[in-house]
Amino acid sequence: MKRIKLKVMGISYSQTQSGAYALLLIEENGERRIPIIIGGFEAQAIVIKLENFEPPRPLTHDLIKKIADQFNIAVIEVTIYKLEEGVFFSKIVCNNGEKEYSIDSRTSDAVAIALRFGCPIYIDNDILEKAQLTNTPSDTELVSTSDSGNLNELNAKYSSLSDEELYKMIDEAVKTEDYERAASIRDEIEKRKKKNE
Repeated sequence: MKRIKLKVMGISYSQTQSGAYALLLIEENGERRIPIIIGGFEAQAIVIKLENFEPPRPLTHDLIKKIADQFNIAVIEVTIYKLEEGVFFSKIVCNNGEKEYSIDSRTSDAVAIALRFGCPIYIDNDILEKAQLTNTPSDTELVSTSDSGNLNELNAKYSSLSDEELYKMIDEAVKTEDYERAASIRDEIEKRKKKNE
């Protein structure tokens, strides 16, 4: 069976389930995309890595990475191998230097692990064909943060603050592990930098 390599495109607010998000994956050398509905905690774990935030304490997936590194366990790849009743099934392929292991996983956890280990994500071509999006979310729908608020409202709120105030707020948000807020503040800072270039 042919496998296709995927990369993470971003996180989108789910329009079908309240309080849920869609993890958007795109084939590496193509245009086909698939949405995978995930919860808020899983979205946060993925966004933290995508946005290169350093949490003050390790989150679950970071802890798994530290344990694996300590015991010389490498994650070779993640594979989405089944789609059943709208649920994607994945496995994480690991190697301890002597033997290869395949571990069943929720797809959201598998992707969060893949991002931390820098390993490839694959999907069977048949599943990609079945699950691909027929239209692409607009740029306003696709966000790389898990902030569930109105982005325009947040940007307006932060635009009246000084750079110094924003940096203090982002530090406070990271200390309290409010990564959603930290991401939206960071977006405002980046927007200002681009204007000044």
